[in-house]
Amino acid sequence: MADPSSYRPKPGQIPDSPGVYRFRDEHRRVIYVGKAKSLRQRLANYFQDLASLHPRTRTMVTTAASVEWTVVSTEVEALQLEYSWIKEYDPRFNVKYRDDKSYPYLAVTMNEEFPRVQVMRGHKKKGVRYFGPYGHAWAIRDTVDLLLRVFPVRTCSAGVFKNATRTGRPCLLGYIGKCSAPCVGRIEPEEHRELAEDFCDFMAGRTGTYLRRLEQRMTEAAEEMEYERAARLRDDIEALKKAMEKNAVVLADATDADLIAVAEDELEAAVQIFHVRGGRVRGQRGWVTDKVEDVTTGALVEHALQQLYGEETGDAVPKEVLVPALPEPVEPVQEWLTGRRGANVSLRIPQRGDKKALMETVQRNAQQSLALHKTKRASDLTTRSRALEEIADALDLDSAPLRIECYDISHLQGDDVVASMVVFEDGLQRKSEYRRFQIKGFAGQDDVRSMHEVITRRFRRYLAEKERTGEWVEDGAEDALTESGATGESGVPAGPGAPTASAGTPTASESRTRSLTGADSDAAPAPDPDDAPVNGFKDEDGRPKKFAYPPQLVVVDGGQPQVAAAKRALDELGIDDIAVCGLAKRLEEVWLPEDDDPVVLPRTSEGLYLLQRIRDEAHRFAITYQRTKRAKRFRSSPLDDVPGLGETRKQALIKHFGSVKKLRSATIEQIQEVPGIGRKTAETIAVALAQAAPAAPAVNTATGEIMDDREDEAPETTADASGEPVPAGAPDDRRGQER
Repeated sequence: MADPSSYRPKPGQIPDSPGVYRFRDEHRRVIYVGKAKSLRQRLANYFQDLASLHPRTRTMVTTAASVEWTVVSTEVEALQLEYSWIKEYDPRFNVKYRDDKSYPYLAVTMNEEFPRVQVMRGHKKKGVRYFGPYGHAWAIRDTVDLLLRVFPVRTCSAGVFKNATRTGRPCLLGYIGKCSAPCVGRIEPEEHRELAEDFCDFMAGRTGTYLRRLEQRMTEAAEEMEYERAARLRDDIEALKKAMEKNAVVLADATDADLIAVAEDELEAAVQIFHVRGGRVRGQRGWVTDKVEDVTTGALVEHALQQLYGEETGDAVPKEVLVPALPEPVEPVQEWLTGRRGANVSLRIPQRGDKKALMETVQRNAQQSLALHKTKRASDLTTRSRALEEIADALDLDSAPLRIECYDISHLQGDDVVASMVVFEDGLQRKSEYRRFQIKGFAGQDDVRSMHEVITRRFRRYLAEKERTGEWVEDGAEDALTESGATGESGVPAGPGAPTASAGTPTASESRTRSLTGADSDAAPAPDPDDAPVNGFKDEDGRPKKFAYPPQLVVVDGGQPQVAAAKRALDELGIDDIAVCGLAKRLEEVWLPEDDDPVVLPRTSEGLYLLQRIRDEAHRFAITYQRTKRAKRFRSSPLDDVPGLGETRKQALIKHFGSVKKLRSATIEQIQEVPGIGRKTAETIAVALAQAAPAAPAVNTATGEIMDDREDEAPETTADASGEPVPAGAPDDRRGQER
């Protein structure tokens, strides 16, 4: 635990001007970002008596090791920079609203030749019109089902559309009148686009004109004694009215507004948003957050506005935003919203009338959301804190393990051996720092040896990062780095990322000298692509890095042998400040290094529940990666090894010859007949196929049939009763063989 006075800036160093500040921990990771009208006054609040600080603020300032700031000219610039840095650094102590789901939207793909109506989640795409968000996808489907009777717009996927075009037969919706069937030419593209535009107009709230038009057409049909057409129009009107009833008018004058309400207690806050378009509630969403410091309701509203409109522009930002409390000061926030919309935005508190009544409804939803959140075990801050404290007590740790890493090995009968690393911080998943490994040091099945290799590779990277940044390296780590070379125990390769004492690469002692003298350390070795993060991240100061941050606790999926292997790997690297334990599946026992008896936590223990969740997540992540690799291996082809042969030309070759087997028997002249294949490429293909041994024939274990003329030759496989390929010789029941 750091003393804030050790990094407190000297008097007069902090400017008295607007700006954004960042707190960093001892590993240079940004843990908190804030903005201030006056940096000097704002930062002074953090460096006061710890007893007077909010509990979460006290934890933040004692976790931090330094503070820095950037001066800007206006408060609007500070607001924009704060939002950008929060998105970029993902600080652990900032107010972050946790969505429990990705909210669905009703989307119309106006950027396609034949626009499609569908449910969409995630980032918004250019050229697509969105309506919502909705609380549930089924609510969208119910609305669409009612409207398709009147607006028979295409709803099928691209694959279904192409298949119907090829066969000349529409899908079921085309036969029952809920699709105009543009796939078979029943309607022209221009007419179908007009249908889609009418659909969008109706969803946007322009309903009265369209209903009056239908009623007039119904009257005309009745007068002309076309009673069947009049009956269809009558049913269309009823369907539209039923769809409109689902979104009753709540605000007059076709108002476009977002209403934001906040319910809070000392530790947490819940935010609810109602999206009103054309006077009707078109969508609802909600967030929950831990209160990092003693923030006001106005500050929570400001963070909610950043979260809601930070990526939005144009009409996605409404003309009016109604809130329970105004940010202080309100002018920069209102100016920022106006800039996002490109037109004036009114940010205010409703005082009377329908808007105030609707705000009370939104407030009740926020209070209910907070109460519901309190009952959720895994998201409750108090429960998570108790779980970490129980783990610390059971394992005799000095403090609660705020960062826990868990490792698991997965394979199928010794093939495609991989490992996973999952990270939990403050008892919650940190998916951006998940990692996965391929076992390279040996072939075959050996979970203990695999665990030793993975732990060695992971923490060699950590030591390499410490060298690169000039941090202090322990004596034992110095010996391990200089003596281990390129191999670990039993000749296990350390991987491309392991530092060695070769010429041109500084030893640990040299790095220590550089850190003491202030000289820059050498760059870290080239990254190992097999240890790559799940998502890409910049390797710059303060941003998430590969293997840069040490855990307080390492958990391995297994018993005493796996724990001993992990501990031995850490000892060889000279790392003695990281605790290790294992969780055995059979009896859910916790094993510690060098202990003959396990630690048995009560079945009702929150600590055991957290360890089980971490272990199960590591197992899920590992087996998903292993299955992906296995599927990729089954789909492999000798053509994959031909240099310079891309996917398009590979498909052209297979389409021309029908199979790799027939391609192997073709002459160079015959290969040249394929468009895009020259003589040199044809010769390369012929040589590569001649050198590659033909695969053994596949066998269907259900029928005994030898499938010798398959189009896609793969490594030696058989097929089970479902037709899925499995390695030859593998038992039919693969579930018990895969881990």
